[in-house]
Amino acid sequence: MGAARASRVIGALCVAAAVAASVILGGHAARAATESASTRNVHEGVATCAGSACHSRQVESGVTVRQNELITWQDRSSQAGAHSRAWRVLTEPRAQAIAQRLGIGPAQRAKECLGCHADPAPANLRGAQFQLSDGVGCEACHGGSGRWLASHRTVDGSHQANIAAGLVPLENPVTRANVCLDCHFGSSRPGQFVTHEIMAAGHPRVSFELDLFSSLVRHWDVDADYVKRKGYAGGVKTWAVGQALALDRAVSLYAAPGRGQGAFPEFYFFDCHSCHRAISDDPKARPTWEANPGRPIPAGQPPFNDENMIMLSAAAKVVAPALAARLDADSRAFHTALTRDRAESIRAASKLGATARALSAAFAARSFSRAETLAILDAVVSGDGVKRYTDYTGSAQAVMAADTLLNALVSSGQVDRGAAARVRPALDRAYAQVRDPNAYRPAAFRESLAQVAAATRSLR
Repeated sequence: MGAARASRVIGALCVAAAVAASVILGGHAARAATESASTRNVHEGVATCAGSACHSRQVESGVTVRQNELITWQDRSSQAGAHSRAWRVLTEPRAQAIAQRLGIGPAQRAKECLGCHADPAPANLRGAQFQLSDGVGCEACHGGSGRWLASHRTVDGSHQANIAAGLVPLENPVTRANVCLDCHFGSSRPGQFVTHEIMAAGHPRVSFELDLFSSLVRHWDVDADYVKRKGYAGGVKTWAVGQALALDRAVSLYAAPGRGQGAFPEFYFFDCHSCHRAISDDPKARPTWEANPGRPIPAGQPPFNDENMIMLSAAAKVVAPALAARLDADSRAFHTALTRDRAESIRAASKLGATARALSAAFAARSFSRAETLAILDAVVSGDGVKRYTDYTGSAQAVMAADTLLNALVSSGQVDRGAAARVRPALDRAYAQVRDPNAYRPAAFRESLAQVAAATRSLR
């Protein structure tokens, strides 16, 4: 999942806008707001992680960890440094213009922005070296270090002891997904939800894929020492768990009280491009709406963003058929309920969320074989599921999924790099179809995906 992969994804999907404009991964810090001062999980600040004997060594140490992790995290020229730039972008013209339109004062001080663009630890949990200008610092994801920093520094300290003292176990894909989703989708905490109003003011569209985004900001190595101390979930499990919990988060927030705009629902949850499409009075023009077999809704009904439902369906059909049938039934019932009544849709959302959590647990407990990964890849890029790629977001997720699964096969040694390289031209053509949301054409995308499907069959 190297720089080449990152540049393809960023160039193709506007992920650069989402990451460089810092729709930031790292919501665990907001949980610090609920910690009592007695727990002493104080957020000591990024400076406490620095030093040549810690994580600011100029070159890799060659011992157990690189020790230059902070240098990588601060890289101003790559996506690996996106979190360190999170607060700084709030001082730039685009963020200032968004804040001005919203009437919330300077962006770098607005609570609507700081929940994700900085570590929002409350005042009573900020150490002497804590700075908002550090952006999404170490403790925003790893948790306040007040109780675990000392043992973390010792030679004989253990990872499990640090976790017991409050270190967040981000190697666990369920934990990581829930931390990342707080900002990369939203949470119920202050400053961690990008409303339709905020997007209308100019904020970029929020996009998320757990394994891909983890690779973009990676400043750590998964080596033998890492695996020995922490274990390693692998890219396929991380991707699948991320998809399940993203759906759970979406429907849970949808069902939460107060998620509306007067007489209208919160449009953040719905597919942007179902409304933001070209309108023409030319009698020869054809409607841009397409029937979708995964959601039985009438033309003109804004569809709930179902990108994660489509990905989950592909994975579940391979490794959890019973849950797959339940997912498809619950998804269709949810879409139908949205056309009828708010109360009915909330009940359907609760049921769909429970199914998504069940799938997350099933994925987290499973080791994906080569055959299963290839079968999931095939389900994403071919078969009846392809008919559900009628909208931009689902199609973008399909390309990211194909890339993630292909890279997972290569990194695990289950597919030869040379063989995978022969799939790249077709995958790049599919990326080109989702490079510009305004130029997206469903039929053309499905045609490009058929070429990816043909290319991937050679991997079996």
